Amino acid sequence: MRRTVAAVLLLGLVAGCGGNAPTEQGSGQWSFKDDRGKEVTAPKRPERVVAQVSAAGALKDYGINVVGTFGPLKRPDGTTDPEAGSIDPAKVTDVTGPGYGEIDFEKFAALNADLVVAGYYPEVTGLWHLTAEFEEKVAKIAPTVGIGQSKIQLPDGVKRFKELAKSLGADVDSAEVKADEEAFTKAADRLKAIGGKMTAAKQKIQVVGADPKLFYVAVPARNPDLDWYVKELGLPLLTPDKPDAEGGGYFQSLSWENSGTYKEHVIMWDTRQHVLNPEQMKEGHPVFQGLPAVQAGRFVEWNAVAPLSYSSYAGIMNKLADQLDQVLAK
Repeated sequence: MRRTVAAVLLLGLVAGCGGNAPTEQGSGQWSFKDDRGKEVTAPKRPERVVAQVSAAGALKDYGINVVGTFGPLKRPDGTTDPEAGSIDPAKVTDVTGPGYGEIDFEKFAALNADLVVAGYYPEVTGLWHLTAEFEEKVAKIAPTVGIGQSKIQLPDGVKRFKELAKSLGADVDSAEVKADEEAFTKAADRLKAIGGKMTAAKQKIQVVGADPKLFYVAVPARNPDLDWYVKELGLPLLTPDKPDAEGGGYFQSLSWENSGTYKEHVIMWDTRQHVLNPEQMKEGHPVFQGLPAVQAGRFVEWNAVAPLSYSSYAGIMNKLADQLDQVLAK
């Protein structure tokens, strides 16, 4: 997935399939049917969970603390990476390895994990941030759960993590979780109102990512949050004309000379640290610089791989609504 930037963009931009509700048998055996269709079992309910960072963030928002994480946990300035959400880096052991999909196996083994949780993309082998080779090694120590990261809409992924957290002992009917769900609904209503105004004004948003060689326009239907924003909230996001055939059709990749193919009113940019930010996109790219949205400074953020929880996305949608209100006034 990080063998090329395009692959990173593809695998970072999407989120959860459906599945059966978890069960804990009377004998004490724990089981959960994950989104690979696997019935994952353990002799008792797992208590020492290691998870890919966004999965860890989602579980924490439902009340399940993990002992270790893998994937982007901290940024160079020491702050928590947005992909990790509410995780405190000081309270977990980072078992991330030197290469993409690798883990520090010695650190992992020392944690005595009884469950490993990560996202799952049917387009690739292995789990998110865990190659098939490393997943096979991990599975000899602890069972693995894969929660789908594509071909669903945002609330479905949120509910799957809620189900998993419940199976692990979380009180998902607590006042805090209910308040988070209400905040999620209110934030969604804000975006829906903005979407109505933009549609009436015939304005659209293009969602983009970029590296030094290529400019990528995201396909909303292949990304759970964007797909839901369009289909349920009416946010007018552009669908590019010619999505790439390779890699599942998550983007249309364009040369920088063709970065002006779409001239929408607002640009939503992928905020992950390996993707160029707006200022970096401008450097040496006159076609991009000439876009009306760029000249007017109409940029808003896309938190492409945030934890799938009510708390996480309530904050994300409110921030997006604030940013849209600001740029649409320009």
